[in-house]
Amino acid sequence: MKDIVHTNAAPEAVGAYSQATTTGELAFTAGQIPLTPEGELLDDAPIAEQTEQALDNLLAVLAEAGAAPEDVLKTTVFLADIDDFEAMNETYADYFDEAPPARSAVQAGALPKGVGVEIEAIAVTE
Repeated sequence: MKDIVHTNAAPEAVGAYSQATTTGELAFTAGQIPLTPEGELLDDAPIAEQTEQALDNLLAVLAEAGAAPEDVLKTTVFLADIDDFEAMNETYADYFDEAPPARSAVQAGALPKGVGVEIEAIAVTE
């Protein structure tokens, strides 16, 4: 059975998708971009700041689903420019410093709203 996850601590879904869905054992998030819950888009901010906001959003959604950072099994990081990998990775490491999840990081052709980073995750919720 699929449950929909929603929190006001992360930006509202702006299309035909949910912030996350859960089966009760696993949570699957939508990609989170550097958009504050209040609607401020950080598309011109340095990639480290964009990564921080995207991860803050991601962790807020996961918390609503019943998962903590240590429960994250896998993330996917989409970068508008792969040359931003090092700066993204430094910020990312602050969020997942011990026993980090598996991760893929890829350069995407374009990201929503012209941002530099989008991050999604799969986590255990039991």
